[in-house]
Amino acid sequence: SRLQWSTAASMMVFAWLFAAFWAVMPLLGWGEYDYEPLRTCCTLDYSKGDRNYVTFLFALSTFNFMIPGFIMMTAYQSVHQKFRKTGNFKFNTGLPLKTLVICWGPYCLLCSYAAVENVMFIPPKYRMIPALIAKTVPTVDAFVYALGNENYRGGIWQFLTGQKIEKAEVDNKTK
Repeated sequence: SRLQWSTAASMMVFAWLFAAFWAVMPLLGWGEYDYEPLRTCCTLDYSKGDRNYVTFLFALSTFNFMIPGFIMMTAYQSVHQKFRKTGNFKFNTGLPLKTLVICWGPYCLLCSYAAVENVMFIPPKYRMIPALIAKTVPTVDAFVYALGNENYRGGIWQFLTGQKIEKAEVDNKTK
């Protein structure tokens, strides 16, 4: 079924309010912001291991990493099953979840480790790497979508070379 405009608008408003909630909480006292190790921008202050930080971190990682990861996993598994039934594989359904885990996993792991142990023994340059990887997510997701979708991939190829990709006829007979 097609997505209705009212549903899309509601989902967009929810996403913005959800993001605003988690961004504002450290400003209101739950969690805390500080400069990143190289002092280029701000991130969560994971030098403190107090109860305030620990509760914020576990709530943040649950609602912004684990639950979205679980939703992605179950949604893409059902897409994969539908592709398998029809024999029409359009893209790698495991790639978006792998991208989430690879890009956000190190940052989530560092913050979780900081909740139970002091991470100040790790040099600032190394503590900066997970944050930099996490910040690449929008670009990586754009490439994953563009190169993983056959329509976009064909359009990119046609734009770069001027040649149109001819679709091969696929025999969808089931055994």
